[in-house]
Amino acid sequence: MATDAKEDMRSRNDPVDIAEDDNSLDEKKGNSLDRADMYRMGKVQEMRRNFRFVSIFGFSMILMASWEAALSIAVIGLMNGGTAGMIWSYFVCWMGFLLVNTSMAEMGSMAPTSGGQYHWVSEFAPRQHQKIMSFLMGWTCIIGWQALAASTAFVAGSQLCGLIVMAYPETYVFERWHATLLTMAMAAFSVLFNTVLSRKLPLVEGIVLIIHMFAFVGILVTLWVLAPRAEASVVFTEFTDGGGWGSVGTSVVVGMLAGALPLLGADAAVHMSEELRDASRTLPKTMILSTIVNGAMGWIMVITFCMCIGSLEEALASPTGVPFMQVFLNATQSPSSAIGMSCFITILTMFCNITMVATASRQLFAFARDQGVPFSGWLSQVRPGWDVPANSIFVTFVVTSLLSLINVGSPVALNSITSLSTSALLSTYIASISCIIWRRATGQPMLKSPFSLGKWGLPINIASVVFLCFIFIVAFMPPTPNPTPDLMNWTILIYGIVMLGSVVYFVLRGRHRYAGPVAYVRQLE
Repeated sequence: MATDAKEDMRSRNDPVDIAEDDNSLDEKKGNSLDRADMYRMGKVQEMRRNFRFVSIFGFSMILMASWEAALSIAVIGLMNGGTAGMIWSYFVCWMGFLLVNTSMAEMGSMAPTSGGQYHWVSEFAPRQHQKIMSFLMGWTCIIGWQALAASTAFVAGSQLCGLIVMAYPETYVFERWHATLLTMAMAAFSVLFNTVLSRKLPLVEGIVLIIHMFAFVGILVTLWVLAPRAEASVVFTEFTDGGGWGSVGTSVVVGMLAGALPLLGADAAVHMSEELRDASRTLPKTMILSTIVNGAMGWIMVITFCMCIGSLEEALASPTGVPFMQVFLNATQSPSSAIGMSCFITILTMFCNITMVATASRQLFAFARDQGVPFSGWLSQVRPGWDVPANSIFVTFVVTSLLSLINVGSPVALNSITSLSTSALLSTYIASISCIIWRRATGQPMLKSPFSLGKWGLPINIASVVFLCFIFIVAFMPPTPNPTPDLMNWTILIYGIVMLGSVVYFVLRGRHRYAGPVAYVRQLE
């Protein structure tokens, strides 16, 4: 069956795609380099290449949303490490992810495909291990991005609830099912943009990028001017053990997750590469530049927030359930002003979810195209005239809606499931970069690409994996020692179940259907 799938994939490719050596552009197929990359990888160009550098840069910036995410999850770092721990942990994570994303940018330049990490593992791993490794990474990446899409929709829904609380503090009573319904509404909004308005998505990303920049400046200046400021010597140097670990160092390590999460997801641009013109050249620039710019904006916002937070206890006890909204209210002393500032973050989080749904659906589409999931033929369909994998988009909506229902019964369970996205994506980064390390260390030939790390490749790759392994371990740690069931980090259990389930599915069915992307690759002279 895998052989039949391989032949079918080959028969769907058009050799004319690489017949031209010029740089002529085709509205759907891109330039000659795009066509050559798709031909080499044995893939058919089914989606329209609407994205260019500015729009894909905006896509990546909005998806990472580093300064918005840093505000949304600041409580993690403030409780474990305090202001100094949060500031310096974020900086360390920023430098670490700059190395990681540079490593992935090189692989994206070599093989610009929606498959991303599982494709890279298939091409770069030792031949005898590529099939099982690629299959597991495909499932892990799907789970990671589906959970991340659900998580972002839930954050946007929860922030909307917080805005309602702030606007009607005397009359509105928050219920968990409110957040669940708003989460589904956010997911439906994202589906609308990714289907009916899909051709406008690059334009929208460029516009939202401007909002992303101006909202950052507006909120920053407002806090600088109006909020009370703490002493810099205290904010930058005093580490605290708010989690009760008995060790400031351990507490800071646990709080590093607040620095890692806002910088996660730069590989999203890779999963959109089959809709990007001149992908092998544009991807590296996008991934590295978005990490530098978003990282800098996030660090500046973290420093400002820590300087202006005032009473941490009051922020954590905010009736909105969102600490940054309380900080805005304390700074402006005006509910209307605080709501206006918070609205920008909520709107940007909504558009972040649009990019999450796009990325998650492309990852699912790519793996289905390689026969990696059940109902592969249906999930990999690209409807004529739509130029997007609509079925995969609808499945992403269903997954988000089902996961949001968990919040009605147990917000702890939902948090653990959405936390799975962090460990899942980190493991795919580790696996794919490790394969490149193996190739470099053993003298295996590397694919030619417009962007190459050259002699710096091996040290950058090794440093990336060391950093990722450290953060991967941190992602499984609970917020406090000896946690009660409602504070326990259940991610390791869920991650283990997902990986075990993937292995069982591979043994029972996947190994008979899945050949791996490397099976379709053409060796070009």
